[in-house]
Amino acid sequence: MNKPRQLDTVTHAAEHPDVTQPWAELGLKPDEYAQLREILDRRPTSSELAMYSVMWSEHCSYKSSKVHLRQFGERVTDEMRKHLMVGIGENAGVVDIGQGYAVTFKVESHNHPSYVEPYQGAATGVGGIVRDILSMGARPIAVMDSLRFGPLDTPDTQRVLPEVVAGVGGYGNCLGLPNIGGEAVFDPSYSGNPLVNALCVGVMRHEGIHLANASGVGNQIILYGAKTGGDGIGGVSVLASETFDAEGPAKRPSVQVGDPFMEKLLIECTLELFAEGLVAGIQDLGGAGLSCATSELASAGDGGMHVWLDRVPLRDASLVPEEILMSESQERMMAVVEPANVAPFLAICGRWEVDATVIGEVTDTGRLVIDWYGDTVVDVPPRTVAHEGPVYERPLARPSWQDALQAADTSGLPRPINGDELRGTLLQLVASSNLCDKSWITDQYDRYVQGNTALAQPEDSGMVRVDEETGLGIAVSIDCNGRFTKLDPFAGAQLALAESYRNVATSGARPLAVTDCLNFGSPEDPDVMWQFGEATRGLAAGCEALGIPVTGGNVSFYNQTGEQPILPTPVVGVLGVIDHITRRTPIGFATEGQQIYLLGITRDELNGSEWAHVIHGQLGGLPPIVDFSAEARLADLLINASRDGLIDAAHDLSDGGLAQALAESCLRHGVGARVWLPDELDPFVALFSESTARVIAAVPRSEEVRFTDMCNARRFPHARIGVTDGRGSEAALEVQGRFSVSLVDLRAAWSATLSAAFGD
Repeated sequence: MNKPRQLDTVTHAAEHPDVTQPWAELGLKPDEYAQLREILDRRPTSSELAMYSVMWSEHCSYKSSKVHLRQFGERVTDEMRKHLMVGIGENAGVVDIGQGYAVTFKVESHNHPSYVEPYQGAATGVGGIVRDILSMGARPIAVMDSLRFGPLDTPDTQRVLPEVVAGVGGYGNCLGLPNIGGEAVFDPSYSGNPLVNALCVGVMRHEGIHLANASGVGNQIILYGAKTGGDGIGGVSVLASETFDAEGPAKRPSVQVGDPFMEKLLIECTLELFAEGLVAGIQDLGGAGLSCATSELASAGDGGMHVWLDRVPLRDASLVPEEILMSESQERMMAVVEPANVAPFLAICGRWEVDATVIGEVTDTGRLVIDWYGDTVVDVPPRTVAHEGPVYERPLARPSWQDALQAADTSGLPRPINGDELRGTLLQLVASSNLCDKSWITDQYDRYVQGNTALAQPEDSGMVRVDEETGLGIAVSIDCNGRFTKLDPFAGAQLALAESYRNVATSGARPLAVTDCLNFGSPEDPDVMWQFGEATRGLAAGCEALGIPVTGGNVSFYNQTGEQPILPTPVVGVLGVIDHITRRTPIGFATEGQQIYLLGITRDELNGSEWAHVIHGQLGGLPPIVDFSAEARLADLLINASRDGLIDAAHDLSDGGLAQALAESCLRHGVGARVWLPDELDPFVALFSESTARVIAAVPRSEEVRFTDMCNARRFPHARIGVTDGRGSEAALEVQGRFSVSLVDLRAAWSATLSAAFGD
């Protein structure tokens, strides 16, 4: 490659302080650009400007959310730290699950790229979170996804959803990672701004943890994996302008392009490098590419690094330094390697046919220095790039419309009264886009590859075996109800936590840790920042109440179309551990004669419910009450009942209430049920309320006494409400004295929706 004819070096920047720079086009504010000049005591070079612009972006710097996110660390108690091995601040959190094993997991967003280019946006979202897990030293073992779209019949959803699902499935399937669960939610607020949140979980031995830091003067910096291309460059219209290089290509794609087969080689290569003890520090290249990897490694290490940017292997020889630093080309990693280990490191990469190049070394200068063919184009204090960017306390204010929204509850909406109306409501709800069968989506994912999947969608949580000999396993759930969060952001975030926590416990696993992906509108809108502040405050308080820490996560702002933000969507993932996967509890009724118990208290809580949303198109009132004491006692009951073999099936009650849970439990294996409703409850409330801390459990007749004794010992409300009865074509869900619906009709309504919208 030829050296560019014009190059904005550090020397040139010092000698020409008044050069006009496109800082505003790159997303910097006037005061941020002024702060940058003050840090450097000169104007930045174009390469430095590129680095700071991407690293000080909302996505990379968390500049609008840091002041709120701090409480996740501040509210961690000694009890919560008991299983926490690596907390917030690294690529992903790590928790101890026993027997010498550690698990790392994290969820991140790829929302905007998935709207621009749905397939590649979703695919590279999976690839990026997998590399985050890999960079901690873990073998990725499973993925999940949380997806949100506009209404099924809108052109945007018809364009975006099939390609997003294909991207998630295509990339994950090629990697050989089971997709063990997630959610797909539809609401008008996501039209024009879908949410694609990807979660990955990995496993390692305790001694296998690796961190992102560049320590040890003289240690070599090796870039390995795919070559760097022009895809994924932020601020593409500026980078292709005459400001940087008028002779380069006029446009470059803004969305990364994924190659899952290269990622698979990268995973296996990296795991072998770890096993051979050749890695002193490691960082994946995701958002902000080389700008992020070099500055974060240097900032978290001894503070100095010298990089020769012209050594970076390129797919496009026309790329200039600014573009190379900002490129988010996928399937790349950066390792810190002791000089004596460079040769064996490169040899292993060679065996895996993974390109690897020494592009720098650790120094003791306290500076990140980047050269381009002998000229210095970057000379900065790395902490100012990676960790000491702007921090904003954005104005926030309770929205002027919040009181009116909360006052408009469901009490005045007409409710079904007789059996026919209740039956019709059930069939309408199970066929709705949020409650219908999601197998059109999940059948495109391989849920059982590797042979360790114990539970997968449509179960309450996904579960995988970690150790074949002992049966040790983990369960993961991911949940959020954006309608609840709009009604009350504090309670809404807590309800997301409570549901995810309950889903893990329902499977028989003990919840240990939390990851979150906080999806909101513009942080420059005081209404949105109030929602965000309340949601983070609620989530931090909820985690403290349940005794499980937030180990890491992601914030995604600017999710809105024009002036209309999405529903505030704090997605919460919970990870739990189970001693032996054979003790897991599935959701489905499997045999006749099982006694059906309802655990928990049902209240008249229909605000924000699926019934209000689907039947009346209404959103208003206060969401269901959150009771973390009840959630914790219920979890303890379910975990112990699972361990002792007292329940054959269990299913949490959330969206759609008891009616939806019964329908899904019956349809799982085609076993019917006869149910009677408590006399003290209105039948409609009993069937469709979305009160929390509730579960239905199928108990063998032989274990009823022990099970009820366990409930009584914990003073947990419980009532026998039915029995499983009938299977095959004659099976039905019967609510005695009210209505009966055959499972054939129930399944027809439940399973037709997505295939009708997108084809078989």
